[in-house]
Order: sequence, then structure tokens, then C-alpha cells
Amino acid sequence: MTIDQLADQLSTYLDTPRINQVRRAYYYAEQAHAGQMRRSGEHYITHPLAVAHILADMKLDHQSLMAAMLHDVIEDTGIPKDALAEQFGEPVADLVDGVSKLTQIEFRTRAEAQAENFQKMTLAMARDIRVILVKLADRLHNMRTLGHMSYEKRQRIATETLDIYAPIANRLGMHSLCTELEDLGFSFLHPMRSRYISKAVEKLRGSHREIIEEIQARVEEKLTERGMPGRILGREKHLNSIYNKMKFKHKSFHEIMDVYAFRIITDSTDDCYRILGAVHSLYKPLPGRFKDYIAMPKANGYQSLHTTLFGMHVNIEIQIRTEEMEQIANNGIAAHWLYKNDNSTAIEVSQRRVDRWVQGLIEMRERTDDSLEFIEHVKVDLFPDEIYVFTPKGKILELPGGATPIDFAYAIHTDIGNACVACRINRNLGSLSQPLQSGQTVEIITAPGARPNPAWLSFVVTGKARSSIRHVLKYQKRTESVELGKALLKKSLVGFGAKLSEISDQQRERVVKHNQQTDFDDLLGEIGLGNRMAYIIARQLTSDLNDDGRESDSASETPNVVSLQDNGRGSVTIRGTEGLLVRFASCCKPIPGDPVVGVMESGNGMVIHTDTCRRLRDKHGDRSALTHLKWAKDITDEFSVELRVELERQRGVIAEMASAVAKADGNIERINVEEQNARLSVVSLVVHVNGRRHLARVMRRVRNIRAVTHISRIRY
Repeated sequence: MTIDQLADQLSTYLDTPRINQVRRAYYYAEQAHAGQMRRSGEHYITHPLAVAHILADMKLDHQSLMAAMLHDVIEDTGIPKDALAEQFGEPVADLVDGVSKLTQIEFRTRAEAQAENFQKMTLAMARDIRVILVKLADRLHNMRTLGHMSYEKRQRIATETLDIYAPIANRLGMHSLCTELEDLGFSFLHPMRSRYISKAVEKLRGSHREIIEEIQARVEEKLTERGMPGRILGREKHLNSIYNKMKFKHKSFHEIMDVYAFRIITDSTDDCYRILGAVHSLYKPLPGRFKDYIAMPKANGYQSLHTTLFGMHVNIEIQIRTEEMEQIANNGIAAHWLYKNDNSTAIEVSQRRVDRWVQGLIEMRERTDDSLEFIEHVKVDLFPDEIYVFTPKGKILELPGGATPIDFAYAIHTDIGNACVACRINRNLGSLSQPLQSGQTVEIITAPGARPNPAWLSFVVTGKARSSIRHVLKYQKRTESVELGKALLKKSLVGFGAKLSEISDQQRERVVKHNQQTDFDDLLGEIGLGNRMAYIIARQLTSDLNDDGRESDSASETPNVVSLQDNGRGSVTIRGTEGLLVRFASCCKPIPGDPVVGVMESGNGMVIHTDTCRRLRDKHGDRSALTHLKWAKDITDEFSVELRVELERQRGVIAEMASAVAKADGNIERINVEEQNARLSVVSLVVHVNGRRHLARVMRRVRNIRAVTHISRIRY
């Protein structure tokens, strides 16, 4: 294609001055790329021209077309952005700069490079969505000419296209571009499978022609009879779509291809529903296969009526939509520039949806620490199989398939998700982990001071929920590690006859610098996580450090007068609700009243054991590493304890034992018959109690059962 042919195409929707600006950009790019060739042996300028042609097919504005012509100028020819701004204006220079910044850069791993690239794309989209449209057109032409690349490059680029670019095109509602990217990606990634399916489709097409023509003729006749406007198009099944249905839905090739698909394009929304009635009177509709995406559009703005009919011994899929809906279905957000001056409501709604999605990406990016985690969250949102649920006030919310009430809560607002404690589904209390169904009304119950549960990460599906929960948990872990570190450091300082409040800022700064931390809170956090020993930091704080950060000789010779476990006065108080960084050992299951000690685990905080725990003795022979702890007096939480009960076999004895535990205000978590013979049984019983006194009461009740011969607490 030449620039003159492109100009002829542009004259159908752009005025002459704007076409001339596009021409000027072409000649500028031609000069800049002079002497550069593509792998195919063509002059380099053929690539920007082809990208502009793809955007012209979508009827994009003149600035996007100019950016398409110039998109490789900054990167490949060394011409600065300022020079482009001077020649073509700031908006075009910004677009070119945005597209240039999306090129690959060197990273430690390919995955990290892709992820970082995607972060850049998100920021570029937030500034001007046309950046991604130019990038998608650029990728499409590169995919069309990928055959000249090496096998490794073809595989990598095809995978990247299927993983990132095609889903983005789909999310922006650009169906035509998305399906071509998917089919090209599939053909390069799986060339033999692609050729096989393509031949099979070609073969079937001939045998299906008669039946397709007959169905089309009958539908046309029915529309003419009722005086309804509409053109009928046959719909082709795409290779990648056929392959995915065969692979993931386990359908046979003939099962997929025995569905005849048509699209009816009409003038108004009213006509869509009238035509639906007409086709339903012609062939029988299949129950449960009707979808109204006009009343409830998809997340990418797609609108259409979908129905599946049974007639002439085959299934017939029909989509009914207006011309405008057809444009949006094929070109998505790109159709915005075609209808820009028509005050189109559908386009405005589509634009708002895209803005909302891009804004959501920006929020997610701010909450994640690294690009790989960010892309993990985003990939979930790029493959939405939507469900539609209602708020109690009747507002519709779109969520991906499999979404839970937690996802719903975060979709309303991050604060509601963070404070969520329960939910009602259709006015009945429901589980927070159950997948929602379309049409349900969901009400979220919140509580002040509530916090996200780490277990939520195992069932939430939206990127927003996942990134928000991780963000809060990271902050919570940081806060708790600082608090625990402070408590441990205070206890250690008592052994040196010092208080934390008496340590000067200068001394704190010296110790922070010596330990290569950014501030004192970071140092406390490291102690709380178990990465630094509180005793060593306490010694550094109470000694003089030389200018090079080492302890002075006199300080290093100071004897370890009071080791941590010797110091009763400095015991750390625990309440049992410390959160992420204080865990109770599963081996000895300590409960309030037991003498307890804490062991620091690097990166994981403190694990609490009973003082007599055998496993603790085996692992930590040197007791100087242990921290003596004491229980707070007002603990109301429940703790798990395992009991071993030996009893005579009698009918109903297990029920009697459960009743005895309940009468002692205990809660049974698990009951298991370990071994039994004709006369005796051994039962393992895990109960919840709030301390040693409560445990004694439970054990007394169980021991009073006549059949029980022995009861003891199990500690591994």
C-alpha cells in the first residue's frame, strides 16, 4: 500500500488539511528511516505505513495516524521528542514517546521484562488510551510479518501476544483485532495444530454451504414479511477459539462446528428486540441460552442480543445488534473517535468503562511492590467471564466468573473489603468464600476495626481484591514486626540496665547505620521478624560505636552479665491475639497458664512453645536464644488442645463424651478414633479452651464418664 492509497482511504472520514498532516508525518518518517530495512527485505517505512493503514480501518483520528507513522523514529533514528513536538505538536510527540517507551528493555528474566513492560503500558494508557491502540496495531503488523524471524523469537513474541496483547484488545472491546492476534499467535505457537484445524474447517465449509444459505434465506424472508430492516451475515469460527474449546471444554471438532452462527445488523435497539421475536417464531429457542447484553453490557462495552435456536436438525446461534453496536463490537474503544461528534450514549458508556478499568490498573500498580506481582493480578482481570450481581440498592456490578462476596466488597470500595466480616446473599447469610451467581443480590456486613484474613487470598479471584488484601497484610506484618521488635528490645535492654527511652537519637542513628537499615523502625521490624537478635542490638545501643561502625574494645569485652532467659523482670507479655508474627507451636499447643518461651524464626517472627516442649529441647539446646514470656491476665480467646482418651467400648459413649465437653463450656474441633479392639478404644480429641483452668474442668467432666479409664493431654 502507498501513501496515496492511504490518503484515498482517509478521505472517507477526514478533511484535506488533516490528511496532509498525515502525509507530512509519512515523508518525515521516510526520511528518518532512509536506508533501514526489515528482516523481510522491504524498506522499513512499509511497517509504519501498514500500522497507519490498520488504524485507518478503525477510522482513528489524524493524530493517532501521525503517531503510527512516527512510532519508531525516537527509538530507531535518534531524533529527540522535542524535534517531533516542534514539527507536529505536543500531542503527537507524547503519543510517539508513549509508544516508544513500551519497547523491550533488559532485565534479569524474560518474565520480569514482560511485567515491567506491562506496567509502562498501564501508565501510558492512563495518560492517553490511543498509545495502546497504536501499540496494538504495531503488534498486529509485526505478527503478520513474523515468519521472517527465528523460531525462538516467533515462539516468544507469539506467547507474549496471546498472554498480554490479545487480552488487552479484548478488554478494550476490539474484537476484530483481538481475533486476528489470537489466530496469528496460535498459528506461530502451534503451526501443525493450526494447519490441521484450518484444513478441517475448509473441508466442512463446503458441505455446510447449502444449509447456511437455506437458513439465511428463511430468516431474510421472515424479516421482509414483518417489514423489519436488517442485514444478515454468516459468522466464522476462529481457529484459536476452536482449539481452546477442544482443549479446555473437551468438545469434539464436529460438536463445535455443528453450530451455525449468524449476525443480524439492524437500525435501532427497538428493532433488535422485534427481530428477536421474529426469529423465535421461526425456530424454537433453546432454554437458558438467551443473553441480553444490550440491557447488561459486558465489561468491555460489548452490546448485543444472543440467542440459540433449534431448527432443521441443527443448532443456530444468532447475534442481533445495531450498526453502532457492531462498530463497538469490532473496534471497541477505537470506535470512540468515529462517533466522537455524534453524542453517542453507548460510546460514552464504553469510554467510562475503559477509564474505570485503566484507573483500577493504576490503583493496583500503586499497591504492589514489584511488576511480577502486578501482572499476576492483572492477568486475572484480562480474562473475565462476567457475572452480574446486584447491590441492595439495585445497582448492577460486573465481576469475573467465580467471584466471591469478598471480590464484590472490594469492587464497591477498598475500605468495605477491608472491613468485611460477613455477607447476605438474597437476604440469607452466606459464606464469604462461595462463588456468586448472576442475578444474586449481595449485601456486605462490615465491622469497625476488622481486618482482611490471609485465608481470603486462597479464594478471591479479582486482581483488585488480591492486591488490596496483600497490601493490608504487608502493612499489618510491618506494624506487628515493629511492635514485637520493640517489646523484645526493651526486654534485652533491661539486662544492660538501660531503657529504650533513654537511648539518644545520635546513638540510634549510629546503630541503624551500622546495621544498614534506613531508620530505627526498620531495625525494630528486622528484630520482630527474627532477622536480627534483640540482645545484640541492645548491646550496640548501650555501647560506644567507633566512626567505622564497630563496637569499641571496652564495649565488646563487656561480659554477658544477664542472659535473656535469666531476666524474669523483662518478660514479654503475650495476649494470644498478636496476629501474623506470633504463632503458637503445633507440637505442644501452648495455652494460657502454661510456662511459655518464644523462639525467633528468621523472616517469620516468633513461635511460642511450652517450656517443657520436647521438640524445642531437640532443636534449641542453647536456651540463651529463647525469650521468656508471660500471659496477659484478661485473655478471652480460645486455644486448641489435644487430649488422648482411653475408654471401654459402649454404645453412645462418644456422644456422652461430646456432651461432657459441651457442659464444661468446651468446643470440639475434631474427634478421631485412633485404635480399638473388642473391649477398648483410644480416642484423640481436639478441644478449644481458654486456659489451663478451663482445660482442667473439661478433663474432669470427661474423666467422670464411667467408661473412661484414662485421659491425658498430648504434646509432641
